[in-house]
Order: sequence, then C-alpha cells, then structure tokens
Amino acid sequence: MAIRTRTRPDTDRTVRLFHALSDATRLSILQRLRFGERCVCDLTDALDAAQSRLSFHLKVLKDAGLVTDRRDGRWMYYTLNTETLGEAAELIDTLSSAPSAGERKTGCC
Repeated sequence: MAIRTRTRPDTDRTVRLFHALSDATRLSILQRLRFGERCVCDLTDALDAAQSRLSFHLKVLKDAGLVTDRRDGRWMYYTLNTETLGEAAELIDTLSSAPSAGERKTGCC
C-alpha cells in the first residue's frame, strides 16, 4: 500500500496520511514512538490522556500506516512504521520539485 510519487499519487491514501499527521496528539505519539516500541499504557501516562482518546488517535495512525501494533496478552504495543514516513517524505519532495517534462501539461484544458 505504497504512495506512488513520480506518477499520480494515491489521493485517498495521501489524504489519510496527512490527516493523521495533522493533529498535535498524534504527532506527540509519533515522537514517543521514535524511541522504540511502547505499550499503550506507557503512552497514556506520557501524554496524560484517557485511554479511549488515545485509542482513537492510535487507530487513525494505524489506518494511515504510520504505526503497527502487536498484542502481548492483554496489552497492545505500538511501533513507528518508518517506511510510511519515508513515503510521506518522498511525496513532499515530489510536490516541492518542478514537474518533469512528461508531467507537464500544456494548455488550459
């Protein structure tokens, strides 16, 4: 489920990705996951957030492919998916660069 860059990007996937990155709580979660896998209870304590609120944000991040999870008994552990972050960086790079000759469209229609 990769974001295509040099051709036409998967718009729905791109929207989910940037929506997931557009919230302060979700960015805080990603910052904490930079240091490695975290149990949901650790994230709840670190962010001083109710577990239901945190679960909502983790689901948005998971649906966007930014985090992965694993269950160990009754606990859920979350890990940052750096591959998806790399795809986001590629997309931003593509959007900020000049289009290739093949990508340019002449005329107004």
